[in-house]
Amino acid sequence: MGNRVEGKVAVVTGAGSVGSGIGNGKAAALVYAREGARVMLVDYNLEAAHETRALIEQEGGESFAFQADVSQSGACQRMIEECIRTYGRIDILHNNVGIELAGGLDTTTEEAWDRTMAVNLKSMFLTCKYAAPYMERQEDGSIINISSINAIRTLPALSLPYAASKAAIIAMTREIAVEYAAKGIRANAILPGMMSTPFVVMSLTEAYGGDIEEMMSKRDALCPTGKQGESWDVAYLALFLASDESKYITGQAIVVDGAQTCRI
Repeated sequence: MGNRVEGKVAVVTGAGSVGSGIGNGKAAALVYAREGARVMLVDYNLEAAHETRALIEQEGGESFAFQADVSQSGACQRMIEECIRTYGRIDILHNNVGIELAGGLDTTTEEAWDRTMAVNLKSMFLTCKYAAPYMERQEDGSIINISSINAIRTLPALSLPYAASKAAIIAMTREIAVEYAAKGIRANAILPGMMSTPFVVMSLTEAYGGDIEEMMSKRDALCPTGKQGESWDVAYLALFLASDESKYITGQAIVVDGAQTCRI
């Protein structure tokens, strides 16, 4: 256990994993707890959130699980209010929820577009909207929104709504950062590259032909490092952005991709 966010309260959405292993949200929640934060673990799948809670408790950390569909305004409001009731404040808002539905312009349905925008983008708008007033009263807070390199680059598995939503997250984060800069609230976006996570296995295996091992091999080969990143690579950048070490960093879109986007 460390103390880089000692005494802080973090809300992590998408704090469970969609399958076995450690996804980005679960890794972030574990790292925050290890470094001294009390963590509210939010997930649509309450059982997944409780799995993360059990891991945190095994390591001596403090957390609680909360079920919410963060694409819904009422659920986001209740989530923030529950955090305030339980811990009295909110210092870190880590928005990790996202879905990816493969398809280009021709194959993407209106329903897929609307669902992706609701889950990936609207959810972050809502959680920020309800958390910001409490952070403003504290004159302190760090918002961390998980975007993707798909916001700035086209990837092999086309997903038009996913790419559009992730690009919009960067713009939204920038606008929030400027609006609240004088009020002690920082907002930054993280753009993960190709990561080996349960989410990738669930969302993209079919787009790569259904063979998980082949998919992972192809994705590894696309990375200059020769391998994909891990959830911990995203989590430790989030920890830095959540801590006072980054007190003058706001409005940024920071890439974590092993130099993948440096290629033409």
